[in-house]
Parts: sequence; C-alpha cells; structure tokens
Amino acid sequence: MTKPSTEAAVPRAACALRWLRARLFSSWSNALATLAILYLAWKTLPPLIEWALVRAVWAPQNASLCRQAIGHGACWAFVADKYRFILFGTFPADQHWRPGLAIAILIALYALSGLRRARRSWLISLWLTGLTAIGVLMGGGLFGLSHVENERWGGLTLTLLLATFGIGFAFPLSILLALGRRSDMPLVRWLCVAYIELIRGVPLISVLFMASVMLPLFLPAGVSVDKLLRAQLAMILFAAAYLAEVVRAGLQAIPRQQEEAAQALGHGYWQRTWYVILPQALRIAIPPLVNTFIGFFKDTSLVVIIGLFDFLTTIKVALTEPAWSGFGVEAYLFAALGYFIFCYPMSRYSQALERHGAPGRGMGALREN
Repeated sequence: MTKPSTEAAVPRAACALRWLRARLFSSWSNALATLAILYLAWKTLPPLIEWALVRAVWAPQNASLCRQAIGHGACWAFVADKYRFILFGTFPADQHWRPGLAIAILIALYALSGLRRARRSWLISLWLTGLTAIGVLMGGGLFGLSHVENERWGGLTLTLLLATFGIGFAFPLSILLALGRRSDMPLVRWLCVAYIELIRGVPLISVLFMASVMLPLFLPAGVSVDKLLRAQLAMILFAAAYLAEVVRAGLQAIPRQQEEAAQALGHGYWQRTWYVILPQALRIAIPPLVNTFIGFFKDTSLVVIIGLFDFLTTIKVALTEPAWSGFGVEAYLFAALGYFIFCYPMSRYSQALERHGAPGRGMGALREN
C-alpha cells in the first residue's frame, strides 16, 4: 500500500529539484545571488521577528512600557491607541460606525469589481448605490443621521474617498482628452494639448494650492465651493492629464489598418473607437494605467497642504503627542503596510487583466475579462 505513495513522492521531489535548479540555481550568478539573499534573510529575519512580534508592546495606553522597550521591541501600542484617529480622523467618536461602514462598503465594491463573474452591467448600479450610501453615511442630514462637516473627515476614510472618486472621474475624462488630442479638428486638438501640457507641467501641490486659494477669488460674490470638493476637483483634473497620455500611447500602438478595416465595414467614428480601437488600446496600456492609479492613490497625502488630514497625515499628527513622540519607525511602518494593502491588489489585478484580456473582442470582452 505504501509503494504507490512512495512512487508518487519521487516525481514530486524531482519536480521540486528541477524548479529550484531552473529558478534559483540556473547559473553561477543566480546561485550566488540566491545564497547571498538566503544569508541576508538568515541574518535579518530572526532579529526583525523578535523586535516586531516577540518583544513588542501591543496593549494601548502603555507609553511607559514602550519607553522601556526602545531598542528591544516595537511599540505597536501607538497604533492600538490611535487607530480610531488614523482611520476616521476627527469624525465624532460616537459616530465612528459611519465611516467604518463606509470603508467596508468601498472594500466590498473593490472586491466585487475584481471578480470576473461579477463584472456585469449591474455592477455600475451597485457602485452608484454604494457611493450614494457612503455620501449619506459620511455627510448625514438624512434618515436621522446628524450632519458632520467634511472638514472633520479624515484618516484612511478620506484617502479612500479621494482616491476612489478621483480615479473614477479622471479615467473617463482622460479617454476624452486622449481622443481629443488625436482629433482631426484643430481647435479640439489644441485645447486638449494645452490642457494636458499645462497640468503636466506643474506639480500637484501647486494645483491643490490654486484650487484652495485662487479658485474662490474667481467665484461670484456669495458663491463658495467646499474645501474638500475643491481638492477633489483638483486631483481629478491633475490625474486626468497624466492618464490621458497613457491612453494616447495605447491608441498610437494600434495599427492604422484596424481603424481602416472598421471604417470599410461601415462603422462610424464612435462605433469603431468603442468596439475596435479603445479596447485594444486600454489592454496595451494596462501596466502604465495601473502604475498611475497607484501613484495617484499615494499622492492623496498631499491634501495636507490645504488642511485635510488623510491617512498619512493623521499618523504624523498622532506622533506629535508627547506620550508617543519618538516612535516614528513603528508609525511609518504601519503607514507603509496600509498603503501596501491597497496598492498590491491593484498590481495583481492588472496582471490578471493582462493574462485574461482578449484583444479584438470589443469593449464587452474587456469588461468581461
């Protein structure tokens, strides 16, 4: 009875050895690099695990214990004590369930959008419903919820909202800008070129500053635009300019014969753009598009310049409290982990789109895959 299992184990061991030889020891240089990495891991991982986990202080309100553990163990008590401020900003403490539910809704929408089986036409309705619910939860004023000024929104909630709405509105705008830059109408092309080059020629900080300080000066008397809305519009316009160049690069990679063939079949401009050109161009542009999305997600931290407290800013502010000063290593490691948790799935999702994308099957196939 044991002979078949033994015979089955031999091919598995042989396969493992072949994999190790092909991936890690295929040449002398690869073997030396593998051994060097293993040596570094052996030297660094045990002390790191001991510092980060074994000797770490976890319980909140234990700043004195953290002081005693400096140099020996991490102070995760800082995160345990300040997690509400890091997640929700200055949102009223008795209403923290509202931004917590908003974060849960956003994560659920992200997860559903990443499932191939869920990518149907009803997903748009689901997003609209979810974003409406988030707006009601955060702003209040309806269904018995108390009104909360958006100046009190902050932390991870604000970062996710800025990134979600920014990417959601900037991406379709970028497609229009890319198409306009390639248009045969000179006026449309010049306007798109001027907008893209102007926005790409200045840093995001200056765009946020203009939206926060200069925009109210051009509004009629008695008309005001909310600070958060001004920041969101600035980020949308900024991201759209960068995404437009990525989309334009994808459009230029499509052979002109594709459009000529669609035109010969009698398709109009929007038909051949929507069903033939754009799906292939977006598939080609997936890696730089996702790279821009990830960069935009991290750039939301710049809203601190206009007085908004995002995820990273709340961590910085929490560190200014005398009891927790000096624990910046743990704080910024936690910040890095937070950004990684949201950015890494974007990268993996883009790789899945590249593997399963089907060029030439139209926009419906792109949504399906």
